[in-house]
Amino acid sequence: AMSTFLRRHCTSAILLSTALTAAQPRIALCLLPSIASTTNSASFSTASSSTAFIGSRPKPVLYPKPSINYHRHQTITFLKMSTTSSSSQPYKRAKLSHLPPSTKIIGTHSGTFQADEALGVWLLRQLPLYRQSTVIRTRDSAVLDEKCDIVIDVGGVYDHEKLRYDHHQRGYDERFAPKKKKGDEERCTKLSASGLVYRHYGREVISEYYPQLLTDEKSSELEWVYGKMYDTFMEAIDAIDTGVEPIPSGYDDVELQYRDSTGLSSRVGRTNPRWNEIDDVTGSPPEPDARFEIASEMCGKDFLSVLTQIVESDLPARSIVESAVKKRYECDSSGEILCLPSGGLPWKSQVYELEKDYALEVPIKYVLYTDQAGMWRIQCVSVEGKAFENRLGLPANWRGVRDEDLSKVAGIEGCTFCHASGFIGGNKNYEGVLEMARFALKVGKE
Repeated sequence: AMSTFLRRHCTSAILLSTALTAAQPRIALCLLPSIASTTNSASFSTASSSTAFIGSRPKPVLYPKPSINYHRHQTITFLKMSTTSSSSQPYKRAKLSHLPPSTKIIGTHSGTFQADEALGVWLLRQLPLYRQSTVIRTRDSAVLDEKCDIVIDVGGVYDHEKLRYDHHQRGYDERFAPKKKKGDEERCTKLSASGLVYRHYGREVISEYYPQLLTDEKSSELEWVYGKMYDTFMEAIDAIDTGVEPIPSGYDDVELQYRDSTGLSSRVGRTNPRWNEIDDVTGSPPEPDARFEIASEMCGKDFLSVLTQIVESDLPARSIVESAVKKRYECDSSGEILCLPSGGLPWKSQVYELEKDYALEVPIKYVLYTDQAGMWRIQCVSVEGKAFENRLGLPANWRGVRDEDLSKVAGIEGCTFCHASGFIGGNKNYEGVLEMARFALKVGKE
């Protein structure tokens, strides 16, 4: 039975591979391993490993175990017969194969570690020059100067030409550029060690995982990802490390209603050996350098998680939302209602950015889209920086009412629901949900 199975599938693979080779050599290349991997993996280990090399995510590896090299390649989805440049998913994170680690040495301080140097080390290790480099953690300046090729978060010097990236020295005031778009205001925080590393090497790290962004026609998208990644992820690491309070000055009487200890900086902090911690196996305190490696890998996983979201989801969504912004007057003459061709895409941050980019005089109040079941939804645009405050909520007498009762209250056919807080509602069809949006605008302006 196995012999018949192999003959049938291998013969089909060879015929199809031959037919595709001339026109699509890259697709034909991954065809045989993909089919062979459906057979017994123990009997066909070579084919299985080839499939993993082309299409699967590598297992996370703790440093300093060598696992990554300089080579990159695109991921090809055979079932869809398309490459990562397809319009539905134009980017896919590159898989990096395995070469011996770099001989370069990265230096940072010993003792208690924080997220900024743990992340900074991980960022450097993604570069070909420092791939999986050994880290020396010390405060001995002679060791840092004589044995380390690059030093971060220690030494009292920031000098890019000398590959020294500390931020603790007197008079230091380096901040990320560009500034905040709102009034072209200065950033709230100075750059920490990871911020300095990201300033100089961030674009290269991003392009290691998404080499498509290196092309001339994609250069503006690389810059957008570079800035978005700082705003979304890096800035908070800098702010926490450099002591910037989350509440702006001038609001001293305002107290946080709750505190979040689930963020990356907090989790890295908890990775440090506790003052009274004893390892169950060795009977001794945990090794700080080993814990640092765990923290650095933790930072890398979070970085890649956010980067993947930005490049593979936010970036493609941006063009869709931008098109809707340009056509907003075709949806309604007010220009305050946005209609998206489908739901599920991340649009909130895109709306805020595009309003600034296009200098919209009237902010957008409602976004219309379909959910997975095909129902049309109307969702309020929240006040920027606020999670639960809307620019213009749905009418108060709609809230918490459903189906026919809501249609009677609103005087609009096909209504399905309105959330009790008034931030979202639904209708069975587009005409109905557009009428809901227009009516809500009218009521809100009275």
